[in-house]
Amino acid sequence: MESSAGVVQQTPLSPKFLNSLLFGNFVIGSGVMVVAGTLRDMARSLNAAPSDLGVLISAASLTICIAAPVLAALVGKWDRRHLLTLCMLWYAVLHLAEAFAPSLETLLPLRVASMLAPALFSPQAAACVGWLARADQRGRAVTYVFLGWSAASVLGMPLSAWAGDRFGWRATFMALSLLSLISAVWLARAMPSGIRPPPLNLRAWGLLARNPVLTLCVLASALFSGGQFMLLAYFSPFFRDEVGLGPTQLSLLFAWFGILSFVGNAVASRYVDRIGADRVLLMALGCIAISLVLWPLTRNPTLLWPVIAPWALAIFVANTAQQSRLVGLAPGAATATVAFNASAMYGGQAIGAAWGALLLATHHVDQMHWYALAAVVIAMVLSIVATALRHRHGLHALGPRAARGG
Repeated sequence: MESSAGVVQQTPLSPKFLNSLLFGNFVIGSGVMVVAGTLRDMARSLNAAPSDLGVLISAASLTICIAAPVLAALVGKWDRRHLLTLCMLWYAVLHLAEAFAPSLETLLPLRVASMLAPALFSPQAAACVGWLARADQRGRAVTYVFLGWSAASVLGMPLSAWAGDRFGWRATFMALSLLSLISAVWLARAMPSGIRPPPLNLRAWGLLARNPVLTLCVLASALFSGGQFMLLAYFSPFFRDEVGLGPTQLSLLFAWFGILSFVGNAVASRYVDRIGADRVLLMALGCIAISLVLWPLTRNPTLLWPVIAPWALAIFVANTAQQSRLVGLAPGAATATVAFNASAMYGGQAIGAAWGALLLATHHVDQMHWYALAAVVIAMVLSIVATALRHRHGLHALGPRAARGG
C-alpha cells in the first residue's frame, strides 16, 4: 500500500499472482489481435472486403484509447482483484455475443463494448505490479506479466489464423470466451484482496497530463504503435495476396513472428532493470526500423522470414519497456501513467490501422512500410528527447505531487 506521504509499500510478488496476470494478458492480447488473425474468414463470412473490416480494428483501438484513462479515473478506489476478475467476465460474455453476430453492423458495437476490458486490464495489471514490486525488480516484474501479450502472438495469433481457416472465425471467438472465463476464475483465486493503488484526483491527473516527459513518452508510443499497425493489422491479406502464402504457410509465419516476440520479451525481462528501460526501448525501435527498411524483400517467400525477425523480436519489448519506463518515473501514479500510455498506444493503432486500410483500398501497398518507418524513427527521436529532458532537469519521477495523487 501507500502512505499519505506517497511512499510505495513494496511487497513480495508471488509466482501465483504474477502468473494469473500473465495469463490474463495472454487472453486479452489474443482477443485484441483475433480480428487480424481471422480477417480472411470474417471477410468471407460477412461478405465484406478486408479493408472494410479494418473498421473493427480501428474502432477497437480507438475505444481502448478513449476508455483507458477515463476508466482508470473512475475505478481508482476499486479492489483490483474484483476489478480484474470482472474485466475477464465481461470479455467472456462479449466474445460469446460477437461469435453469433450476423453482420458487420451488428458485430461492430459488440466489438467496441468488448474492448472496455483491455482498456482496464493491461494498464491496471501493470500498475498493480509496478506499485507493489521493489524498485530493483520493477522492470522485470512488469515485463514478465506482459509476456502474456507475447504468448498471445506465439499461440493466439497463429492459432486464430489457423482456426479461422479450419473452423471459422465464430468458433475462434467462442474459444476466446471460454479462455476469458478460465482467466476470471484464476484471477479470483490467485489475486489477494485489498490491492488498491492510491486514486488520483483531477488536479493530479492534470499535473501528469501537462508533464513534458510524459507527453513526449506517450506521443512516442502513439507513433511507434501506429506505424507498426499500418502493416501489422493487414499481415494476413498482404502475405496471402501479395506474397502468395497459403493458410498453412500464413499460420507458420504468424507462429514464427510470435515465437520470436516471446523470446525477445523474455530476454528483455532479464536485462531491463540492468540496462534501463530507456535504452531497451531505443534498441527495440531500432530493430523494428531495420525490418521496415528491408520490407520490400518480403515479397520473396524465402527472405521474408529473416526480414521480419528483428521486428518480431522487438515488437513487445518496445511496449513493455515503455510501460516499465513510465511506472519507474512515478510508481505511486502508475495507474495514471500506464493508462495514458495505453491510450496513446491504442490511439496510434487506430490511426495506423485506418491509414493502412486506406493504402490497401487505394492499391498503395508498396508505400505502407515507408509511412510506418517514418513514424518509428520520429518515435525514437521523441524518446531520446524525453530521456534528455528528464536527466537535464533531474526528473527521476514525474513529481512528488503527482505521485501522491495531488
